[in-house]
Amino acid sequence: MVMPATLSRNAQLIVRAQDIQGRSLWVDARRRLLKNRAAVASMIILAVIALLAVFAPWLSPYAYDTQDYSVISCSPAWWPDPNVMCNAGGAHWFGTDSIGRDIFVRTLYGARVSLAVGFVATFVSLLIGIAYGATAGFIGGKLDELMMRVVDVLYSLPFIFFVIILMVVFNRNFLLLFVAIGAVEWLTMARIVRGQTLSIKQKEFIEAARASGAGTFDIIRRHIIPNVMGPVIVYVTLTIPAVILAESFLSFLGLGIQEPLTSWGVLISEGANQMETAPWMLIFPALFMSVTLFCLNFIGDGLRDALDPRMRR
Repeated sequence: MVMPATLSRNAQLIVRAQDIQGRSLWVDARRRLLKNRAAVASMIILAVIALLAVFAPWLSPYAYDTQDYSVISCSPAWWPDPNVMCNAGGAHWFGTDSIGRDIFVRTLYGARVSLAVGFVATFVSLLIGIAYGATAGFIGGKLDELMMRVVDVLYSLPFIFFVIILMVVFNRNFLLLFVAIGAVEWLTMARIVRGQTLSIKQKEFIEAARASGAGTFDIIRRHIIPNVMGPVIVYVTLTIPAVILAESFLSFLGLGIQEPLTSWGVLISEGANQMETAPWMLIFPALFMSVTLFCLNFIGDGLRDALDPRMRR
């Protein structure tokens, strides 16, 4: 844009400022996130694993629960010391387990369960934690003390003990994992949201909302929650790996997913028992799980850097 010579320096600065299109914090955060190579690569890898899990039935001729006793504990055809007799009957890319089930298909079906538990339980804990923490932090007073004491009491309950009680009362159920894990993971989320709420509830825009006649829960919904979402989103990316590990730990102990349905925790538990004779039963589920956890942590680091206002230029 050509500036007239008659305009003063201040007027030229004002015109230039008007020509610059402003960017919101979220738009700027997205731009910085996409510049983070580790985070972008992690998102691509995670998307590939999710697509493999979704299209698992079409990627192999074998079903996840089909048993073939003619190919028990067969190594993959490309294994350094393959079992030629076993692999003559068909292509088992990741080998088979101790009762002849295809490890490749079971690993992908395990991804379905582990990712579903991770994302759904985290979403449940997100809803409960945000609502609970924002309400406690904004209202304050005796209600805040009472709500936080409830959180402290629930924190004192051992996680495994709580899950065992649920299993005994309601019997083993796939959906029970969402309830058990989500009922514990929301506690930390509530504390984080409460702390963020306490730091912003005295800001000028909150006082302006009060002066305009907005109600308590309207302020929480329209002003508090949107302003605490930055730290919450980062914590969510760290909660999903924790939930996946919790489910795997429960399945490893025999308290989680039951046969013939499987998860990465179940497969790792089975592979650990056959580690010396059939190491492929442990290697592939553990590899998929490790890569997924690394990707989620890299995405969390990228989001933390992208949403940090101090890094905004």
